[in-house]
Parts: sequence; C-alpha cells; structure tokens
Amino acid sequence: MTDLSPTSIRDALQSTAPIDSTQVQGWVRTRRDSKDFSFIELNDGSSLRNLQIIAKNTLPNYSAVQRLSTGASLTVNGALVPSQGKGQKWELVADKIELVGAADDSYPLQKKGHTPEFLREIAHLRPRSNLFSSVFRVRSRLAFAVHQFFQERGFVYVHTPIITGSDCEGAGELFRVTTLDPADAGSRTAKGEIDYAKDFFARPTYLTVSGQLEAEAFALALSKVYTFGPTFRAENSNTSRHASEFWMIEPEMAFCDLKGNMDLAEEFVKYLVADAREHCPDEMELFGKFVDKELLARLDFVINRPFQRITYAEAVELLKKSGEKFEFSIDYGFNLQSEHERWLSEKHFQCPVTVFNYPKEIKPFYMRLNDDGKTVTAMDLLVPGIGEIVGGSQREERLQVLEENMRQHNMDPADYKWYLDLRRYGTAPHSGFGLGFERMLMFVTGVPNIRDVIPFARTPGSAEF
Repeated sequence: MTDLSPTSIRDALQSTAPIDSTQVQGWVRTRRDSKDFSFIELNDGSSLRNLQIIAKNTLPNYSAVQRLSTGASLTVNGALVPSQGKGQKWELVADKIELVGAADDSYPLQKKGHTPEFLREIAHLRPRSNLFSSVFRVRSRLAFAVHQFFQERGFVYVHTPIITGSDCEGAGELFRVTTLDPADAGSRTAKGEIDYAKDFFARPTYLTVSGQLEAEAFALALSKVYTFGPTFRAENSNTSRHASEFWMIEPEMAFCDLKGNMDLAEEFVKYLVADAREHCPDEMELFGKFVDKELLARLDFVINRPFQRITYAEAVELLKKSGEKFEFSIDYGFNLQSEHERWLSEKHFQCPVTVFNYPKEIKPFYMRLNDDGKTVTAMDLLVPGIGEIVGGSQREERLQVLEENMRQHNMDPADYKWYLDLRRYGTAPHSGFGLGFERMLMFVTGVPNIRDVIPFARTPGSAEF
C-alpha cells in the first residue's frame, strides 16, 4: 500500500464523493463499543465536528483499539463512506489504526461540561475542547480578515517596535525593559539612581502600549497604514475586560479628519462581524447555543443597522437624565466608565454608538484641539456587552498647538523631537484609531472574559504557561 498524505477532518467531512483510501490523524474524543465494532469520534482541530471512525473486530489490533481512551492520538487509514448514522454525512471505515500517543487515566478533559475557570487551569489542553477550539479558529479567521479589510482598501501593513522609549498614552502603566540587575550596585549612580547609561539601550525603555506614534510617521509618507501586533499595559486591573498583554489593530490615515476616521471604524467592525458569520458558521452556532443565546440576533442587528453617533456632552446628559443608579457617578469632565458605555449601547440606543468630541483634559496630548478650545477630536466606539471596542482621534497636526499640548501634559517636547518633525516637514491632517482584538473577539463570540479569547492570558499575578 502506498503512503497516503493525511486529509484534514474538515476536508473529509466536506468531501463531495466517497473515497476508497484515505488517511486522517487526530485525537480521540470518545469511544464506544458494540459486539462487532468500536465507534471512535476523532477530531484534529480543523473542524468543530468530529469524524466517526468505524473499527471492525477483524482489525489485527482490535483488542488494543477497545482500550483506547479519550485524548489518545491516532493515525487511521480506511475508506470514507456515506454514514449509516444520523447527524453526519460521512464516516471512515478503518482498515488500519495506529496508536501514535496514548493518554493515561489522568487526562482531565472527559466527556462532560467543564467550566471556563477549570479550563484556564489547564490552558495547555483547553484548545482540545469544543468551546476553545471554536474560539481560536474564529480568532485565526478574524486575524486574516483584519489584513483582508485593510489590504483591500490600499493600506500598507507596518511592523512597529515592541520595545519603545516613549509612553504614547502618558498613563505611565509600562513594563520596563532592562538588562540591568537591580541588586547590582554597579547598576546605580553615585546618588543611588538607576544608571541608564549602562543599560542595553542607554536609556529607559519599555514594552509598547501602542504603535500609534510610529504609525503616524509612516502614514505621513505612505498615506494609509495599519499595525497589528501585541501591546502591553502594566495596569493592575483584575477585570474580565483587561489583560496585561493583548493585540491591537491601529490604522493611521493621512488627509483624513474625524468623520473619515469614524466612518472607517464603523465599517471595520461591521466587516469583522460579517466575516465571522459567513466563514465560521459551526462555531457561531455553538456560541449562540451554549455561550449567549442572543448573540446571533445581536450580531446580525449590528451588520444591518447604522451605528449611532453622539457627542460626549450629549452622552453625559443622557446618562444624568437616565434615572439609573451607577456605581460611578457621571459628570462633565470625567471619563465614561464601562457601566456608562454599556448603558448607552445596550439600554439607550440598543446598538453600537460612537461618542466623539471629549474634553481635552481627559484625553492624551496628540489629539487635535477643536475650535472651541475645550474639546478634542476624540472618538470611542461602544458596543453592547463590552463597552469601548475602538478608541481614536484626529491627530494634532499643528506644531505650536501640539507643543503646547505636550507642556500641559507635563511632557518635554525635546523628548519627542522626531514626532514634532512630522509637523515641521509637510504636516497634514491625519487620523487613526486602535481596536482591541481580544475585545472584538469577545463581542463576536459572546465569551464574557478576555482570558478566554487569548491562548495564554497574561494578567496580574498570572504568567503560568
């Protein structure tokens, strides 16, 4: 018999005709025995659905097949034939079953429901469960869709640095990058301060919180660019929406104002939702059945209806007049909290809403000052179930205004000479936003905890895997 190239279980299940001889490989989900046959459910991660393997008692190693346990890995050769049972089109009648790797009795994923909390404790095995294999297939598909969206629109993909010397957001919640040993007296100056001149980069450096500033430089040369990579926040937030390491998508566009920025953000969110609905039907059906029964109707509503837009001042007035009892009080000049964002998108508008023109005091230095001198061209896109999913702005392109913004934020313009150069040499109006990829995945899948949409979550006190 000639060596066969393995067929994915997804491809086998989608076959248009029987196949006399094929090979599949995967992990045993379940096994049950009858008098003359064993029925094995095999899954290789390519599909939510399993392929049923029929093992006849005439197989030379049939006694070993009858001892196969959940989690064992197999290579199976045989014929793909129309299934006799309900719920599946094809099954594979095995003429050879090879045990590749046994799973002992301590294998923790058995045929029963497991809580997400338990599965987080075995993050190395949870991709073998239906829920998490589905989440990570959708994550893969949407990562592809991100690139497809921007490439179709003429954007250039830019890799911005992971290690940076600048704090884009000015929040100070940064992971420091250093090769100095803090216990080594030689790492310090005579005054006992850290001697950065002896450090690897000869200056303080951090893991990036955003690729935005570098993306602006490229937008002012290539017109339309986007970044898609990991970002880091040393924020001690133990919530279901915050992680210390997460992925951000950040487009930046020259010759684009706030309206163009909001248009693109709304189009982008609709595009990703529609892509998941089209290309991951089995997975979306599972989320709609077991995670959030209202999910699919909500997503279809998002695709088909226009988003709402209101100013920050209008949002504050709505919240104050709502009669709701919020944990955090709301007044003009304060940041909207998650509960405020969710009330606007879930209860008041009952659809995604973009809030724009925020007070300058609560936003970073780079946002363009409006003509009123009090607000900046910031925008946040809020979605039901999550709150803020996109944050962006038109950037300040006027050199003198930007320098004054920096001083008001207690920043030294000399530290950002290269960034200010972009305003000296052919400045242009430009805009951009950041979309948190994990929050987008939470919205699309209905999974309520950010720890369950990233393969190995990094949160305060947790870097086990």
